[in-house]
Amino acid sequence: MRIEVDPRGDFAAIHAQSIPQGAERLAGPVLPGMANVHSHAFQRAMAGLTEVRGSHDDDFWTWRELMYQFVARLTPEDAQAIARHLYIEMLTHGYTAVAEFHYVHNDRDGKPYADPAEMLLRHLAGAREAGIAITLLPVLYAASNFGGQPLQPRQQRFAGSLASVLTMIERARAAAGVSLDLRTGVAPHSLRAVDPVQMSELVAGVRSIDPTAPIHIHCAEQTKEVDDCVGWSGMRPVQWLLEHLPVDARWCVVHATHMTPEETRALAQSGAIAGLCPSTEANLGDGIFPLLGYRRAGGRYGIGGDSHVSRDPAEELRLLEYTQRLATRRRNLVAGARTDAVGTTLWLEAAEGGGAALGRAMGAIMPGRRADLVVLRADSADLAGRTGDAIANSLIFSGARGLVRDVMVGGKWLVRDTCHPLERQSDAQFRRVTARLLS
Repeated sequence: MRIEVDPRGDFAAIHAQSIPQGAERLAGPVLPGMANVHSHAFQRAMAGLTEVRGSHDDDFWTWRELMYQFVARLTPEDAQAIARHLYIEMLTHGYTAVAEFHYVHNDRDGKPYADPAEMLLRHLAGAREAGIAITLLPVLYAASNFGGQPLQPRQQRFAGSLASVLTMIERARAAAGVSLDLRTGVAPHSLRAVDPVQMSELVAGVRSIDPTAPIHIHCAEQTKEVDDCVGWSGMRPVQWLLEHLPVDARWCVVHATHMTPEETRALAQSGAIAGLCPSTEANLGDGIFPLLGYRRAGGRYGIGGDSHVSRDPAEELRLLEYTQRLATRRRNLVAGARTDAVGTTLWLEAAEGGGAALGRAMGAIMPGRRADLVVLRADSADLAGRTGDAIANSLIFSGARGLVRDVMVGGKWLVRDTCHPLERQSDAQFRRVTARLLS
């Protein structure tokens, strides 16, 4: 195959049975780049710190208490260093784009920075240094629970208004210029954090800036959230969302772990992307997404790192399939119309759905899509003798690490022979920041 890339960084043409004609010969098997649909970058520095039982019933809500303590010390400089380090890690594992669900807006006293987009733009700077494509999603976080309950003191760093969030979007768009590898959208944090009037005004506001802007929201991640939503509205979260808001293909509903079969079919038929974060959902004990019923109904999905206890898309996809196997006591469940190979199906479906969730033309090696390539190590023992579907199956299910050799984003090589040029510098700065935060 001969792959042509145009000056914009898009795939221009794909020629089968072609001769090299002076083109670079890639060093191994090739997959389309993967999108990470859900990132809270600062939480990367917390990975591994919450694995000591604090009570007999540790869950998401006890984990959140530790997150509040950690975020209280974070500075803009810290946020940029952590984000750059994380984004480089993502690239070296095969992610080529990320959606940053950003909610730490204010200073450590809970007061706005002189530039309300200060922290958001730090993530843009980190992404530009790393070279990863990014969809910036400033979060509206206005209440501590359903019914508009006031934010707690430790949530003041997250506080924002409709006006401030829309200003952040405009600032990010201005800073990005004409870049094809930056998108902006918006993220109402959750139904518990944004009331119905604010939600409608936010959707209308971002649509006035960009009618195609992605909208991401946490929904139905924990059973307590479902119970509280029923108590507030008489409806379950996904049910309420679909009945009260114009949910369509521009939306990404993150987690959606706890749905009835009716909600599952309705979410699939809405065209929205389900943003699944298997490693974080397992780490927090959230539950298992009803993937099989969702796919049968035509639902699309992408994968995300969320709290970044994993930065490897192959691991996320392996966990996604394995949790379905544990729930059903059957094997090889996520197979598609194109192939019965589970690894190939998972990678291609998540890449396609993830690209749609980011509002970025990616996720397939075909003309008109961004030229994102993941080249695997042909010399790896785990890929020895593999051809066709056995390649992606081995990448995902052999449990091996270090199988990604080269990574291209938008026509530019960023990882070569497993290394990113800023990896050592970024690693050193990340270690200094983490040591200070934990001192």
